[in-house]
Amino acid sequence: MKKRARILLGLLCFCLFFLGQAQAQGTSQAPIASAQSSPGKISGTLTDSLTQAPLEFVTVALLKKGTTQSMGGTITDAKGQYAFNGLPAGDYSLTFSFIGFQTKTVSTVSITAEKPDVRVGNVRLASSSKQLKEVKVEALRPTITQEADKIVVSIEGTALAAGRTAYDVLAKSPGVFVDQDGNIQLNGRGGVTVMMDGKLTYLSPSDLRTVLEGMSAENIKNIEIIANPTSKFDAEGTAGILNINLKKNEIQGLNGSVYGTYNTNFKQHGYSTGGNINFKTGKWNSFASIDQMQRIGNREGTFERVYDAEGGKIYFDQTANGKHKNQGPPTFRIGTDYSINDKHSVGALTSFNQNTVWVDFITDSYMGLDRQNPETFINANNFLTNRFRSSTNNVHYQGKLDTVGTTLSADFDFVKISNAGSSNFYNYYTDLTEASRPTVQDFLFADTDNGFDIYSGKIDFVKPLNKISKFELGAKASRVVSDNDSRFYFNNNGLVLDPNRTNHFIYDENIYAGYVTYSTKFGDRFQVQAGLRGEKNESTGESPTMNQVNKRSYFNLFPTLFVQQKVSENYQIGYNYSRRIQRPNYGNLNPFISYRDPYTYTTGNPQLRPQYTHAVGITQTFRKDYILTLNYQYVKDVMSELPYLDVENATTIYTTGNVDDLQNVSMTAITPIKIMKNWDTNNTLTLSYNEYTFLTNTDGQLNSDNNNQRVVNSQFLYMLQSSHNILLPMGIQLEVNAAGRGPGVSGLYKVGAMWWVHAGLKKSFLDKKLDLSVNVNDIFRSYRLRFDTTIGQNINNFDQYLYQRTLGVTLRYKFSKGQKVEQRKTNSLDELNRT
Repeated sequence: MKKRARILLGLLCFCLFFLGQAQAQGTSQAPIASAQSSPGKISGTLTDSLTQAPLEFVTVALLKKGTTQSMGGTITDAKGQYAFNGLPAGDYSLTFSFIGFQTKTVSTVSITAEKPDVRVGNVRLASSSKQLKEVKVEALRPTITQEADKIVVSIEGTALAAGRTAYDVLAKSPGVFVDQDGNIQLNGRGGVTVMMDGKLTYLSPSDLRTVLEGMSAENIKNIEIIANPTSKFDAEGTAGILNINLKKNEIQGLNGSVYGTYNTNFKQHGYSTGGNINFKTGKWNSFASIDQMQRIGNREGTFERVYDAEGGKIYFDQTANGKHKNQGPPTFRIGTDYSINDKHSVGALTSFNQNTVWVDFITDSYMGLDRQNPETFINANNFLTNRFRSSTNNVHYQGKLDTVGTTLSADFDFVKISNAGSSNFYNYYTDLTEASRPTVQDFLFADTDNGFDIYSGKIDFVKPLNKISKFELGAKASRVVSDNDSRFYFNNNGLVLDPNRTNHFIYDENIYAGYVTYSTKFGDRFQVQAGLRGEKNESTGESPTMNQVNKRSYFNLFPTLFVQQKVSENYQIGYNYSRRIQRPNYGNLNPFISYRDPYTYTTGNPQLRPQYTHAVGITQTFRKDYILTLNYQYVKDVMSELPYLDVENATTIYTTGNVDDLQNVSMTAITPIKIMKNWDTNNTLTLSYNEYTFLTNTDGQLNSDNNNQRVVNSQFLYMLQSSHNILLPMGIQLEVNAAGRGPGVSGLYKVGAMWWVHAGLKKSFLDKKLDLSVNVNDIFRSYRLRFDTTIGQNINNFDQYLYQRTLGVTLRYKFSKGQKVEQRKTNSLDELNRT
C-alpha cells in the first residue's frame, strides 16, 4: 500500500508540475479592435423584468446595424453587466437571448467621436411563456469545484445520494473522516463545525448524527468545505467548517418531488419516504419538505485492556454486539420569503425533528490475572430508549440600501432541543474458579433527561467603498440555557437512588461577538481581505447535586488575512492566516457519570478548557480545476478523549480533557481527470503529519500538574479518495467512490488503517421525471475502526465494525412547471454543535 501511495504521489506531483509549466500557454480572446485605433465602448445591464434581479450568463450579440454581420459577442456577469470595448465609430444593434426569457433587441446604438462611450442602461427581459423541449446532455458535470474561499462538493442528482442520508454523504466528502461516535475530522484534523444553510446545527456529535440520519441526501444541493473561514463566520471550529446547503427553489410556479427507499444492512431492514414542494409566484417564494424514516444500525467489536496492577497484570477481554433502530414522526421543514419591493425582503422558516431510538448493546467480558484462565465472566445487557426532539426557527431580513451594492441583513433564531431517555443495565457475574458458586445479578436503571434553549441574533452590513474595495461589519449575540437532570438507580429490589451517579447540571452561556473586514485589489493580480473578530464568553455551570459552581468569563480576538494572487489566467495562489477557537460541548462539561458496563464509565469534565488554533495555508489552483493546498496548524490545549485507569479495580473511566498541544502539517491535492468522453473522475490525496504532546506521571497516568514525563503521539497519515462518474449505454449513470486511509493518531490513540468502496447506479424514465437508483456501500466490508493506546504499561485497544455494508433501492418522481429565477441565500449561526 505504501509503494502504491508513493507512485500516486509521484504521478500527482508530475501532473501539477506539468500544469504549472503549461499555464503560460493559455489562450485569450482577441478584442474586436485595438484600443489605440478604436476607443469606442458600449456597455449596459440586464435584469429580470419581474424580480428586478440581475441576469447572469445572458448571451449578448453585437451586430452592424441593418445587417446580420456579427461584430462580437459576450455574456453578462454576476451583476448582469456586459461591455464591448475598442469599437470603431458607427451604428450598431444589440440582441439579448437567454433560455426561459423572450429575446430582445436594441435597434440603434451609435458611437461618434463626440460620444465614444455609450451606456445603454438597464434592459429588462420578460419571462417566456413557451415550454421548451428537454435537451439531453450526455456530458458529466464536475462534482467538486474550487471557489475563492472553499471547495464545493455537488450532491444534487448523484446516484450515491439516492436512498442515503445526509450523514452518509457528509462522511464521503473529500478529506472527511467520521469516527464511531460521530466526531468529524477534516484533512486529518479534528474540531470541525457543521452548519446547515449557513446556520450552526447546535448539536453534540451524537445528536448531530441523529439529525443528519433523519434527513434524505436527496434534499442536499452541495456541501461546502471551508478550511479557513473569514472573520464573518463564528470563530468556532478549529479545523474549519462543513456547510450543508439544502436545495433551494429556483422555479417560478409549482415544483417538487416524492420518493421512497428500501435499505438493508443484511441484519435489519429500513425504509424512508417523503417529498418536497415549492411554490413561487409574484413576491412569494415558499417551500415545504417532509421525511419519514426507519433507520437501522448494527455493530460488533472486540475490546482488550491490560492493567499493570501491583499484584500483576489484570487482563480484560470483551466482545460486544449491538443494534439500534431509529423511528419517529415525520421530520418537516417549511419556509417562505416575501419581497416587499425590489430592495427589501423578509422571510421565515421552521423545522421540526422527533424520533425515538431503541439500542441494544450486549457484552461478554472475561477478566483475571491469566488471559488463558480468566477468573470472572461478566455478561452485561444494556437496553436504551431515547426520544429526541429538536425545533429550529428563523426569521430574516435582507435589504439593498443603494444601487452600488450596500446591503443590510439580519437574522434571529430560536432552537429548542430535548432528550428524554431511560436505560436498563442487567449485569450477570460468574465466578469461573468455583463452578458451585451461583451467578450474581446486579440490575441498574438510569433516567436521563436534558434540554437546550438557544437564542441567537445577528446583523451584517456590507458597504462597497469603490469599484475595488469593500467594507463589512456585523454583530451577534447568543444565549444558551441547558438543564440536565440524570438520575441513576439500583434496581435489584425496586428502584433505589444511587447518589454517587446521580447528577443535576444547569448550564448558562452568553456569547457576544463583532467583526469587521476590509477587502481590496492591488492592480489586476492581487486581492486582499483582512478581518478581525472579537468574541466575549460568559458562562456558569452549576451542579446542585455536587454543590459545585463553575463560572467563566473570557474575551478573545480572532484575526484573519487572505491574499489572492493571479499569476496568470491558468494559475492562482491564495495565502491565508486565521486564529480560531473550539469550545467544549455542553455535555462534556456535565460531571454526570454515564454507565457503559461494570468496568467502564464516561464522565464529563467541568474544568475542560477551550482549544485555540493558529492556522496558515497556501492554496494553488491550476487551470481552475487542479488544486494543491498546504496547511500548518498549531493547536493549544487540545480537547481529547482521555482514559483514566483505576488499575487495582480494573476500571476505565473515559472523559474529555486537555492535552498540551497539537501540530499538524498537511497537503491536499484535488485532481479531476477525464478518462474518456463518458468517464470523469475526481481524485483527492491528503498527506498529513499530526503530533500530539501530553504529560504523564512516572506510572503513565495522565497528569498536567505533577508531570515527570512528556509524551509525544505522532503519525504520518495518507488518505486517497477517488470518485468516478461513468455514463453507461441506455442513459445509466454509474458512480463509484473508493478511499484508502493509512494509520493515524487522534489524541492519545493510534488509529488503524482502513479502506472502502461504494457504488451506485441511476436510471431515469418518463423524460427524466422518474429516477430509479440502486447503491451499495462498503462493498468489501472493509470499513473497520481500530483504536489503540498505551499509557505506561497499561493497554487499551478496540476494534469495531459498524455494518457499513448496505444495499438501498430508491424511486423518486419529480414534477415542475415554470421558469428559473434567482433565490435568496440564508444567513448563518454557530452554537448548536456544542449541545
